[in-house]
Amino acid sequence: MKLYIVRHGETDWNKSRRIQGQVDIPLNEFGKTLAKKTAYGLKDISFDVCITSPLSRAKETARLILEGRDVLMLEDSRIMEMAFGSYEGKCLEKDRQEVPEEFYRFFDDPEHFIPGEGGETFADVKKRTGEFLQDLYQRREYEQSNILITTHGAALAGMLNYIKNAPLCAYWGQGVHKNCAVTEVQVTNGIPEILSENVVYYDDEVEDWDAGSRQ
Repeated sequence: MKLYIVRHGETDWNKSRRIQGQVDIPLNEFGKTLAKKTAYGLKDISFDVCITSPLSRAKETARLILEGRDVLMLEDSRIMEMAFGSYEGKCLEKDRQEVPEEFYRFFDDPEHFIPGEGGETFADVKKRTGEFLQDLYQRREYEQSNILITTHGAALAGMLNYIKNAPLCAYWGQGVHKNCAVTEVQVTNGIPEILSENVVYYDDEVEDWDAGSRQ
């Protein structure tokens, strides 16, 4: 099986550096444009099934990528975005910062990040996304399938951290993936191999989420 794992398109909260988490924020017009360009970049891939986070920004990204195709779309809550609890909706930009300074361990020291009330740790997200992957690897009906997976920045990083069998301190790997960036993973006999990571099919300027939040 081959997995095409995609972070959702841009939302207004992405643009304004607000923490979305599991708040259901839709794509903005630019986010829709990025998804449509990604659809063109993936036009030659024959997808057999799509698995998406239940949040609308991920589902809409999937629908736009698959527009005009007859592809089964399934939802799985295990690939929802990280729950930030009481931090959700807060702004990260330094000039209008609404989170305590220790929040920035989220980027710099994920192993010791302390979530807001009702939120998840990185270990929590890695566990549930890893369980999703392990279940998927064992689906014999998908052994020869191309599978589109639409998810979120922290959830996607958790999946890759699990695939790489890397420690939590290396959770972010290459950093937060760009909106609509695509990562390809080949799975053979239950063993995953990352073929490419964080590839975009557009030339628009999209600011890095983690770097932008510290400015």
